[in-house]
Amino acid sequence: MTRLFGTDGIRGIANVDLTPRMAYDLGRATASRLTKGAGGHLLIGQDTRRSGDMFVAAVAAGAMSMGADVHRLGVCPTPALAHITAAGHFGAGIMVSASHNPARDNGLKVFDGDGFKLEDTLEDELEAMMLRPDELSGPGNDTLGRGVDAGGRLADYVQHRTGLAGMIAITANVVVDCAHGSAGVVAPQILAATGATIDARFNQPDGININLDCGATAPAAAAAIVTETGADIGFALDGDADRCVAIDEHGKVVDGDQLIGIVALDRLARGTLGNGLIVVSVLSNGGLEEAITRAGGRVARTPVGDKYILDGMLVMDAVLGGEKSGHIIIREHANAGDGILTALEVLSILSSSGKPLSELAAQIPLYPQQQRAVPVRHKEQWEAEPGFAKAVEEARHDLDGHGRVLVRPSGTEQSLRIMVEGDSDDHVARIADQLAALAVERLN
Repeated sequence: MTRLFGTDGIRGIANVDLTPRMAYDLGRATASRLTKGAGGHLLIGQDTRRSGDMFVAAVAAGAMSMGADVHRLGVCPTPALAHITAAGHFGAGIMVSASHNPARDNGLKVFDGDGFKLEDTLEDELEAMMLRPDELSGPGNDTLGRGVDAGGRLADYVQHRTGLAGMIAITANVVVDCAHGSAGVVAPQILAATGATIDARFNQPDGININLDCGATAPAAAAAIVTETGADIGFALDGDADRCVAIDEHGKVVDGDQLIGIVALDRLARGTLGNGLIVVSVLSNGGLEEAITRAGGRVARTPVGDKYILDGMLVMDAVLGGEKSGHIIIREHANAGDGILTALEVLSILSSSGKPLSELAAQIPLYPQQQRAVPVRHKEQWEAEPGFAKAVEEARHDLDGHGRVLVRPSGTEQSLRIMVEGDSDDHVARIADQLAALAVERLN
């Protein structure tokens, strides 16, 4: 049976793959295992999806049936939920969000009482409890949990991030793409505390437009606005604001790898990059590694997923890590990716260096890289399909040591992810397209 938890919680099409019953069972399991049942406290947040209210109600009912008080934070960024969970008296936090996925999807991300995403072994424990719901017995009426309106606690996150913003002085014109998601409730206010003029766009959520042709996975929309308005910089966040990509003053997209590189090079120059190390995933561009190594730093790689990057950062005592997608972890301030925090870090470097984003990004030239997400029925079995596995090996031989081919099952979608990196755009695109077409043919 396929594991319920992927690289970032439980995710699926709302009311189809991901059901209210699953959310209810997760609420019960989380309350039993992490909040210790009666007398415990669970924090719940959500993004702007129409299905969010339904899943919050289901999680809350499950947790309260085990005696835990459920504190509803309302619409908030995922990093805000993690921050408030860690700062409060909560045994766990659950974020109802499918992050960058389309509105039809939703997800359940679980954080422990310290604001960390769960280890795989603990996720397995919760999953086992969800699959055997009859083994969990709740308390009687006198000790059932209660619902608590915790919307005011969002101010704790805003105050912390605004304090960081107040240490920056910049007069730039900044476009912020809120992806019709949860960034919109806090991002414009926080970023304005830097002194910048904020032009907030895609900030009219209706429950079904989250990430629709906007946000970190569709940054062309923000790029067009930056070009049209003559802004100095743009930031495109995703639906739950844990990702950020930037747009330079010429309207060119600056992805997560380049943003990590900009922050890392700045810290290397100032001697504040802990152990001279950054931690990135196997997908991060080889050009980033080359730029950091050339500057005297080091690069370590982990599996895809910001929780694995954080694990690596903790083990190796690194202060900076992240992914090409724009999940960037700045460990002195957060235990997970925070797109608003990333934007603040970039604005601080622009302010202190006096350089435009295009000049800073040019320090990290990237190799041609193409990625394909291919919907397939048998994503876990790709290595067992002889024709496809052989084609992958031939593609690696075709690159002749001047690139990489990485194939992996998606941890958040029913698809196979294919990444090809090399020294020619056309060559890389041709190999990626060929492998994608073959995956459709052989793995469905």
